[in-house]
Formats: sequence, structure tokens, C-alpha cells
Amino acid sequence: MNLAIVGLGEAGQIFARQFRDHGVAEIAVYDILFADPGSGPSLAAGPYRKCADAADAVRGADVVVSAVTAGAALDAAKSAARGIEKNAFFWDLNSVSPSTKQAAAKIIADAGGRYVEAAVMSSVPPKGIRSPMLLGGAHASNFFATMKPYALDLTVYATDVGTASAVKMCRSVLIKGLEALLTESMLAARHYGVEEEVLASLKDTIPHPDWRKQAAYMIGRALLHGKRRAEEMREVAKTVAEAGVAPMLSAPTAERQDWAAKKGAALARELLKTPELTALLDALQ
Repeated sequence: MNLAIVGLGEAGQIFARQFRDHGVAEIAVYDILFADPGSGPSLAAGPYRKCADAADAVRGADVVVSAVTAGAALDAAKSAARGIEKNAFFWDLNSVSPSTKQAAAKIIADAGGRYVEAAVMSSVPPKGIRSPMLLGGAHASNFFATMKPYALDLTVYATDVGTASAVKMCRSVLIKGLEALLTESMLAARHYGVEEEVLASLKDTIPHPDWRKQAAYMIGRALLHGKRRAEEMREVAKTVAEAGVAPMLSAPTAERQDWAAKKGAALARELLKTPELTALLDALQ
């Protein structure tokens, strides 16, 4: 299999590394941050064929992985469509609304590619390419068969495009909202010196083996990836609105994720990669 990855951020890097470890020799990569030679994607591109644009990366590829931020999902599809091979699979991992997935599917289909919707139902680390995914679209079953040698955790969920992403977007209302709620709760609790009592109450009300560790993890993820999460939450708000429900909480969650991105950019990377709750809260005060 010849593989192309458009978007060499956290997920793209993990996919590239793990597919190479599983014997995929030809991997072409592109990221808009290649324009900056000191960026994370530029530094991670060394083992792969680094391309000047998405169209160049997808030429000759049997499978194209689209792993960009939500706000760039349609642009990635448009760029890839300029070079995609006839009948190549376009594996869209991006966390976007059903209508955005449908628009991307039309772009790829019009260019002769086979669009496969994927809703990634967990954080990519630590499972990487074996993260559970729901597949959608007319080509989902064929894609499932093609990827069988890699023992991925794929479920053919729907023959239409959009339904799988509806599952992911509705889930994100809660998961990304919980990140925002924990951030506000813990910051205020730290100010008043009552975070231990709040955490103990959470454990009693919503059983969890370690709420302190979970809060640090969720707040830290938002600080590291707030920009991507904010874009996703705007797609979530769009999904909710298109269902005829006012996104009263989803839209403000995007604002909190934007706040987290700005705060996270000013914090030490090591603090965010190995988060400890008290240290995080003190750094954010």
C-alpha cells in the first residue's frame, strides 16, 4: 500500500510512524506548517517523502489520510482532489459536522476518489491507528476489507456520509464540554482553596478512581490542543444547530477551548505533557 497523510500534527505523526512500523514503505506527507522549517510537522517529516503540497502528496497513493484541523477539512479535500488517483480511498478522520463531511465527500467523488467517512471515537494516543472508528459512506465496506491486514478497530457503521460523524459530534458536546467545565470548576476551586473537597465530592457523585488525575489530563489536553478543539466545537455547534437544537453550551465551549489554546501557548511544554493538577492550576492563575 502506498499511503499519503495530509496533516502531520499529533494524529498524523502517530499514523505515519505506526503504519511504517507495520510495513508500509511508501508514505508521503504534507502539512501547511512545512512552510516553517522549525515547526513540529517539519521536524517530524524526516523519515517520509515530504511534499510541497497536498496534491503532490496524494499522487500515486492508494489510501489518503486526512488528519487536519476541523477548520481546514474542506480545504484539505479540495487540495487533495487536485492530485488524487482514480479509486484511491480518501480516509477523512477530521472531527467535523455531517454537512461538512458530505461537502468533502462530493469534492473527492467529483475528482474520482473514494471517500470514506471516519468518526474517531477516542483520543488517538495511546491506541494510534487502532483507535476505534465508525466508518460511513458507499465505500466503507471496501475500505474495511482493504485495511484488514493492519488489524484496525474499524466498524462499518453507515452507508451514507454524515451519520457516523453525528455520533462523534454529539459525543463531543459532552467530552469537550466536560473539559471546559472542569477547567472553570478547578480554577475557581483553586482560588478559594477548596479543590480537594470539590474533587472528593465529584468522586462520590460520579464514581471515578482518580478525579485529580482525570482533571489534570483533561485540562492539560485542552491547553495543548485548544485550537484544534475549538475548531471542532464550532463544528459541533453547527451539528447541534442543524438538528434544530440551540447550541447554548457547545458554542461557549469553543470559546473556552480558544482561551485554553492561548494560555497553553505560554506554558512550558513539559508541564503540559506530564500534567499535575495543582501545578497546572497555579500556572493558570
